[in-house]
Amino acid sequence: MSEGKKHSGRGARALKTRVRTARGRTTSSTRWLQRQLNDPYVAAAKRDGYRSRAAYKLLEIDEKYHLLKAGQHVLDLGAAPGGWTQVAVKKTRVLQGRGKVIGIDLSQMEPIAGAHLVQLDFLDQDAPQKILGLLDGNRVDLVMSDMAAPSCGHRQTDHLKIMALCEAAVDFAAEVLNPGGAFLAKVLRGGAETDMLRAMKQSFKTVRHVKPKASRADSAEMYVLATGFRGGAE
Repeated sequence: MSEGKKHSGRGARALKTRVRTARGRTTSSTRWLQRQLNDPYVAAAKRDGYRSRAAYKLLEIDEKYHLLKAGQHVLDLGAAPGGWTQVAVKKTRVLQGRGKVIGIDLSQMEPIAGAHLVQLDFLDQDAPQKILGLLDGNRVDLVMSDMAAPSCGHRQTDHLKIMALCEAAVDFAAEVLNPGGAFLAKVLRGGAETDMLRAMKQSFKTVRHVKPKASRADSAEMYVLATGFRGGAE
C-alpha cells in the first residue's frame, strides 16, 4: 500500500495482537493488556503525541458541541497524565498567545508546553481562590474533568464514589466559571445522579449526557455536559 493511502477496514480482517498469560500476571491483567495493544485510540495517541487515549473523547465531544475556542480560559481538574490539557492548549491557541489553560492534579505532572500545571487538591477550601489568583482574578470559560475515583470493583459503590467526585467538581466550577461558561465531567451510569442533575439544571441552561465513540462501548462511563452557566462574578 502506498504511503498516505488509508485502510478502509472493508474486505480485510484486522490483525489482533494476542497476549499470553505470563507467570505472575493475572488473567484480568492479561485481558487489559491485550485490549490496550489492540485499541486504535491507544495507537492514535502514540502517533499523535497525546499522553492518553482520553484525548480523543474530548476531541469528539468538542467536534460536536464546540466547547473549546481560541482565547478561552480552561481549567482541567485531575489533569494527569495530561491528554485533555494537551487538547485544550491546541484548541485555545495558547502557544499563539491567545487563551490560558490550567491543569491541576494531586500528582506532579510532566510539563506541557503552554499549560500552567499545579499540584493541588481541588477539594481544598482555598483551591478556588488559588485558581482565580493564577488568572489575575479572571474567571474560566470551561471547567472539565476526566477524573475517576479508584475502583473497588463493586459497581454501585464505584458509581457513588465517582458521582460524589463529580458533585464536588460542580460546586468548584460554580466558584470559578464565567457567566455562559461550560462544565464537562465523567460520570458512571447507575441511577444516583438525579439530585445532582436537577441542581445543575438550575445553574446551567442546558444539561445533557454524552458518550463519545472513544469511550469504550462496554464501559459504564459517560459524560455530563452543562452549558450556559447562569451564575458568575457579581
